[in-house]
Amino acid sequence: MYDPLDEVLYRRELAKKYLEDAQEAYRREDWRGSVASAQLATENAAKAIIAIYRTPSWSHDPSDELYEITSELPRDIRNMVRELAKIAHTLAPEHARTTYGDPIRRLTPWQLYNKEDAERAINLARRAVEIMEEVLKRIGIRRT
Repeated sequence: MYDPLDEVLYRRELAKKYLEDAQEAYRREDWRGSVASAQLATENAAKAIIAIYRTPSWSHDPSDELYEITSELPRDIRNMVRELAKIAHTLAPEHARTTYGDPIRRLTPWQLYNKEDAERAINLARRAVEIMEEVLKRIGIRRT
């Protein structure tokens, strides 16, 4: 049986751990790893919110799902969720790029990214996790 709270807490934990992983990869100057983990942090932050209302899909871009549930959310958090959807949509393509690189240009994932790319992705992921935590708090789901 599907337990929404269990799924929410699971996704929250994934988002937080992937953000930590992105920051650790940045410290090691692993730009590809930073971007990959930042994308996964963002994806799971979005899915934590979606899980309140339904089982999240397997998509790496859950932005449409966030937009679909926006009307079910309290009005005071809808703009935050829309912002999270934009962040998720922005970082979603990085899932494939951090895995496969750019095959047409014959660039590996490690050749695609630099420090600035990693900083940008981590900043977006931090914001995504902040939004997730604030939304969960306002809905009544406390930190664990």
